[in-house]
Amino acid sequence: MSLQSGLEALEQKRYQEAVELLEQFCRDCVESDSSDYLSAQMWLMKAYQGTGEIEKAKILCQKLMMSQDPQTRSWAEQASQSLRQTPSNASQKAGRAVATGMKLTMGGVGGSLALASGVTMTLLFGMVFALGLSLVFILGSNDPLQGLAIAIGITLVFNIAAFFLSPFLMDLTQSWLYQTRWVELAEVEALSPETAKVIRQVCEQKKLKAPRLGIINDQNPTAFTYGSLPNSARLVVSQGLFTYLDDDEIATVYAHELGHIVHWDFAVMTVASTLVQICYLIYSTARRFGRGGDSKIKDAMQTAGLVAYVFYVIGTYLLLYLSRTREYFADHFAAESTGNPNGLSRALVKIAYGILEEGSRTQEPSRLIEGTRALGIYDHKAAASTGTAYRISSDPQKVGRVFLWDMFNPWGWWMELNSTHPLTGKRVRALSTYAEQLGLSTEFDMGRVIGEGKTLSKSRLYGNFFLDVVLYGAETIGFFVGLVMGVILWSSSPNTGLAFGAPFIGLGMGILVKALVMFPDYKQAAETDILTLMSDPYASPLRGQPAKLKGQLIGRGDAGYKFGSDLKIQDRSGMLYLHYASRFGPIGNFLFGMKRVKSLIGEQVGAVGWFRRGVAPWMDLIQLQSENGTIVNSYHRFWSFILGGGSIILGMVLIMFLSS
Repeated sequence: MSLQSGLEALEQKRYQEAVELLEQFCRDCVESDSSDYLSAQMWLMKAYQGTGEIEKAKILCQKLMMSQDPQTRSWAEQASQSLRQTPSNASQKAGRAVATGMKLTMGGVGGSLALASGVTMTLLFGMVFALGLSLVFILGSNDPLQGLAIAIGITLVFNIAAFFLSPFLMDLTQSWLYQTRWVELAEVEALSPETAKVIRQVCEQKKLKAPRLGIINDQNPTAFTYGSLPNSARLVVSQGLFTYLDDDEIATVYAHELGHIVHWDFAVMTVASTLVQICYLIYSTARRFGRGGDSKIKDAMQTAGLVAYVFYVIGTYLLLYLSRTREYFADHFAAESTGNPNGLSRALVKIAYGILEEGSRTQEPSRLIEGTRALGIYDHKAAASTGTAYRISSDPQKVGRVFLWDMFNPWGWWMELNSTHPLTGKRVRALSTYAEQLGLSTEFDMGRVIGEGKTLSKSRLYGNFFLDVVLYGAETIGFFVGLVMGVILWSSSPNTGLAFGAPFIGLGMGILVKALVMFPDYKQAAETDILTLMSDPYASPLRGQPAKLKGQLIGRGDAGYKFGSDLKIQDRSGMLYLHYASRFGPIGNFLFGMKRVKSLIGEQVGAVGWFRRGVAPWMDLIQLQSENGTIVNSYHRFWSFILGGGSIILGMVLIMFLSS
């Protein structure tokens, strides 16, 4: 794709064609600091203006203003002046309250912060204390009171040390992994004047010391905070936040993070995380001591290890629940302290868009976004659907429609249980209620989304969900049904093979039934685009939807893994992960990632596969096709049929062999 063809389309005012050609050239360009690449970026900014995508033009202009090339920086600074005078989506933004600090009711959103914290911390402390005490007694303490004191002492010392040392360890980690640059408030103020105002206002009102401010030189937009005490907190953002968000939106993100500090969220989460890890350490220790020695002590250790693991699993889900609750309350704090809930709604959507855009420009997923997933303001796994909608249109209706899955699909609730953040649609819905309380129009018409959601087929939503939950355990169900049937038949027949063979037949049938639902016939798969797939409120992580996509392979899907076999495909509407499966299993996946993936990146392809939607949407790949025919085959169904059929054959052989 030549730069000249894009420039010609721009000069002839074929703006949409120019956007496509110039975006394609930028993706194909190997050197991001070459003169051709910078020229393409400048003309692309003009093309965005021609299509009316002023927000995208502004984002690109911000990037060019940070270029290492002085001529490019100068050009971008001049262009930014004209962009400020250009009518854009900003004129259509939903408004904000005149005054800040107005009390907003949450209406049950997120539950009770005090209750969530109290229950979670009490249960976690109780779990750790009980396990620590049991280990002390098991190891043979002659004095129960002394054993009790040791258990309490170990628990307190470990947690206190972790509480106060973890921020300094995090500082070292941040500097080493992400080269965090610590800055003064004046530098933040130069980048976002309203942000500095919000920081001063909140710190003055809450009598807090201004947090230590950090900036990471990464264009993936994110923000997070950590520390032990509010007056020693660290608040870190990436440079991408200033690139993709407007001034008022940046301020709401900082206000959200300040909400975490005011609520002591990082302190509570630090202690809670430590307690969960103690449970796992106790489990590991008990399992190790339970491998040999006196049988009585061995049995006791194995029991303690099992209990510790159960506590660890329960504690993990309590921790996730606590994390989601605190995100809701941080959003609420930001809405109150800025009077701009619509600004935070826009910020969440633009952060998703920024993550998607940056992901489309690199062949490897960002280690910053992956590494700070639990800490960040946004779960990057959920960025694909929201970012895809914003990528092709800033129309709130199109963006809002992808929230249908978050709000109404029962799989959304199920998947959210394993997430540190609430689903984006639910957060935007809560922020919209705050805007309504302030008498403002809402940025995203969630009333329309709720109205459309009420027209969805409940039988299709919940019927498929409950059936799919059963199908997740089809192999186990098949095995036990076969076992019961085999025992019943064996009781009335001398053939002992029935008791041994029937469970394997049941297991095989369960595998095959599940495979047929997960991987239906794809020969009539409809040609579609990524946004349409992501806007389907009935999408499931188990029930595959056959689909055909046309786009460009733009990189690997495995974060930081140079031999990853998964791919990313991008069409005009968005980006999607393609999950590859070799017929030779993990070894075949590794060899494909090592030998083939790099040569495929940059290719224009047709992808056929089964679309699935969880917190992060993806497609299980069947084929990649080029103009010359099929270039890659993927075998997701292969091992299901091999294992299912093999299990049935094994069961029949056992019945025949043991009957003779």
